[in-house]
Amino acid sequence: MSLAQRERRALVDTMTAAGPEAPTLCGGWTVRDLAAHLVVRERRLDAAPGIMLKPFAGYLDSVQAKTAKRPFPDLLELVRTGPPWWSPMRPLDSLVNTTEMFVHHEDVRRGGSGWEPRELSDADEAELWKTLQRTGRLAYRKAPVGLVLATPDGRRVVAHKPADGAEPVVLTGRPSELLLHAFGRSAVRLDADGPEAAVQAVHDCDRSI
Repeated sequence: MSLAQRERRALVDTMTAAGPEAPTLCGGWTVRDLAAHLVVRERRLDAAPGIMLKPFAGYLDSVQAKTAKRPFPDLLELVRTGPPWWSPMRPLDSLVNTTEMFVHHEDVRRGGSGWEPRELSDADEAELWKTLQRTGRLAYRKAPVGLVLATPDGRRVVAHKPADGAEPVVLTGRPSELLLHAFGRSAVRLDADGPEAAVQAVHDCDRSI
């Protein structure tokens, strides 16, 4: 079973345990709202473009609001079964859903207090590191200072090139924690090295992809 498939199942289990009105890290979304987002993303090809394209965002919001009114168990079953057979996302599950399912699983896990990072396998962390290498520069393209992402075992990637002669901020942590930060989450466990103002600028920058 792929990481995307395992995270999907774990996400549904966590959503079930949390309940539909539990908070998440996705702005003001509840678990119900997040489930509706995932259903629309995978099953409403007419509305999904609104996730990325602002001119279609209003239609997306209306479709998602209507979807969120469905019974919670029905929403979770649609998330669990994933893209339908006719969806172009189905054969690309690992490519398009590994990060989506992992990040949103943590959005639910860390939506409240008392959370702790999970212990992922070395293989899963390696897969998330590969994703971070592909997406890091895009995620931090608006960073006002140089930035290097590093792991405790010495892996490094330049996420934003520093100005000539300037020392970059270095964020160090497990790939899973770095990936969550790259996707705009602040509920992470990372070490930061650099001037206080520069570190804060990295945390505050727009990291939307």
